Amino acid sequence: MILTVAYEVKLTFAFAVALLLLFLGFIIFVILLYKKNQINHIKESQIKDIEHKNILLQKEIEKHKSLQSERERISHDMHDDIGAGLSAIKLQSEILKHNIDNKSISKSEIEELIRISEEINLSMREILWSLNSSNDNVRKMLDYCKNYVESYLSKTKIQFTQQQDIENPDTIVSAELRRNVLLIIKEACHNIVKHSQATRVIFDAVEGQNFIRISIQDNGIGIQQARVDGYGLTTMKSRAESVGGTFNICKESEGTKINISFNLNKD
Repeated sequence: MILTVAYEVKLTFAFAVALLLLFLGFIIFVILLYKKNQINHIKESQIKDIEHKNILLQKEIEKHKSLQSERERISHDMHDDIGAGLSAIKLQSEILKHNIDNKSISKSEIEELIRISEEINLSMREILWSLNSSNDNVRKMLDYCKNYVESYLSKTKIQFTQQQDIENPDTIVSAELRRNVLLIIKEACHNIVKHSQATRVIFDAVEGQNFIRISIQDNGIGIQQARVDGYGLTTMKSRAESVGGTFNICKESEGTKINISFNLNKD
């Protein structure tokens, strides 16, 4: 009987020890699992932090590329517009100097010098306008383009009318977009005055949810196929596509209509 009790005590003690060891093992397992989770959490946080820094770095690189691209564009514009104009002034001045010596200066030569100077001044204003960040919204871009068309046609007998439907006037547009839109419109005005024989032009601008659509329609003689495939219109289409837009030209029952549209989500 005594042996039986002693055996039971030993068995109970062994069971208690085993249970204690199992409990301690469980505690150790929980601690190790917790530490492992903590380590994984720290690693995940570090990875997320690295990813965030990489995103910021990528944005900074893209911003730098954008600024570099903008500098190159400005340099190109300055070279093409201002540089060419100054060269023309220099050449015209040399002609005038030569004619002064020969006492044969004509009024047309002076007028040509004035014209070139005005074009350089206008080009400089346009470049500065495209660079000014205060103009980076839909309203100011469309107003500037509309005013340009109106001013350009005011030197002719062509009547000008305009209509605008703008939902979000403060929507931001990039300098690159504004510059290309203006250059397309300039080319369109030049074509109308030079080729269309129009008496009326309508400027129509619509801005909606993430898009801008501009159309310029004249009531002239219409455009010939040779003109459709010409360098000027090809350049206009290329400019629109370079900023994610579309360009098309339509032969209307009376005259011609060009349409340009841009998705603002790109900018």
